Amino acid sequence: MMCLLQQDQAGVLQQDQAGVLQQDRAGQETAEPWSSTTRLRPVARTGDVPLMDIVQRHGTPAYVMDETDVRERCRAFRAALPDADILYAAKAFLCRAMATWIRQEGLGLDVCSGGELAVARSAGFPAERIVFHGNAKTPRELLEAVEYGVGRIVVDNLAEITRLAALIPPGRRQQVLLRVVPDVEAGAHTAIRTGGEDQKFGLSIASGDAAEAVSRVLARPELRLVGLHCHLGSQIRAAEPYERAARVMVEQLAHVRDTYGIVLPQLDLGGGLGIAYLEDERGLTPEAFAGTVLKATRDRCAALDLPMPLLVIEPGRSISGPAGLTLYRVIAVKHTLTRTFVAVDGGMSDNPRPSLYGARYTARLVGRRSAAPARQVTLAGHHCEAGGVIAESVALPADVRPGDVVAVPATGAHHHSMASTYNLTGRPPVIAVADGAARVVVRREDIDDLLRRDVGL
Repeated sequence: MMCLLQQDQAGVLQQDQAGVLQQDRAGQETAEPWSSTTRLRPVARTGDVPLMDIVQRHGTPAYVMDETDVRERCRAFRAALPDADILYAAKAFLCRAMATWIRQEGLGLDVCSGGELAVARSAGFPAERIVFHGNAKTPRELLEAVEYGVGRIVVDNLAEITRLAALIPPGRRQQVLLRVVPDVEAGAHTAIRTGGEDQKFGLSIASGDAAEAVSRVLARPELRLVGLHCHLGSQIRAAEPYERAARVMVEQLAHVRDTYGIVLPQLDLGGGLGIAYLEDERGLTPEAFAGTVLKATRDRCAALDLPMPLLVIEPGRSISGPAGLTLYRVIAVKHTLTRTFVAVDGGMSDNPRPSLYGARYTARLVGRRSAAPARQVTLAGHHCEAGGVIAESVALPADVRPGDVVAVPATGAHHHSMASTYNLTGRPPVIAVADGAARVVVRREDIDDLLRRDVGL
């Protein structure tokens, strides 16, 4: 394959292929959807590791995770919300290395399955800093959470209250939050909006389920109600929906106080902060989120004579998303009457989001010089599916050809975690980079892995 690359040793991108460039504090060029250490010129690299070195050592497709960028984003949340409890949402991306980075940066962890909990446990993540979510937790998952001693469990439905209480050992009390539906819709697509009434998540205020859940939890000595929780959706790039949700949730805290004489000490507003996927997009920053949410919460608390609760937030995509990129090798270039397809060796199995949500991405050629003008192409996957497209209307050099390598930014969240083996395609490895070093943190899934599970012969 290397003979196809015709690689320039410098790995240079021309100006017209480098995207919208900005100057960082060191005066180096960087583009908005890419991680903080990614440089597209003169040598395409992340974490001071040339991307073509990763291709040569680990092949394609490959996920690349920028450890420095992850840590910087954790610190940005802590700086913007120094008095809040910040939990990384593991569903965005989790492996043992990621759990370790999160723990070392002082964040807690939000898990929503037995598998995520198992990874956290295997990495030695402190149980008291874990919150367990899920709209349909199985009895086994609840038992595993209780046995590990997770700090808080988010109760999502009335049946779960009795089921959970029955699992608590004598002499122990499990802290719980109640997931309430604030009826605030937000998110980039209907499939990822979770704060409205017509959803499978949470306890409805309007139906009375939220009030009934409060009553039932308070009646169970095995459980300790410590607060209320909500989650609006994903890829929210404006702070205003969080402002509305904060006001609704503070009013519910006041209702609990007025009904039961109990002041709940915690308010969890979930996560879902949006990021940039294209050069002309901007994400919702921790600073913008914090400024809006803190003011709304304080003002509503003051109006209702409530003390300010401990705010809990659950950023996932906004920590891991921009830190990731995916490297693909071009397999074929096909010109039709209406457009040009550039087909690569990955697709739906490593990034299902375009097919599921119509998510949009950009891409850049890495590994060789090109003086050719840019043209709009469709970056297509290799799966046997007409909808298997990675990105529409991507500007790539007109001379892009088989053997070239392209990089797609902002793939650190909901890519590895949503990957599949469609068409019996093994999932890519995850390569962590930092300070000029690259290491495999999740190995490539190969044919032996796929056949090992097939025991029907």
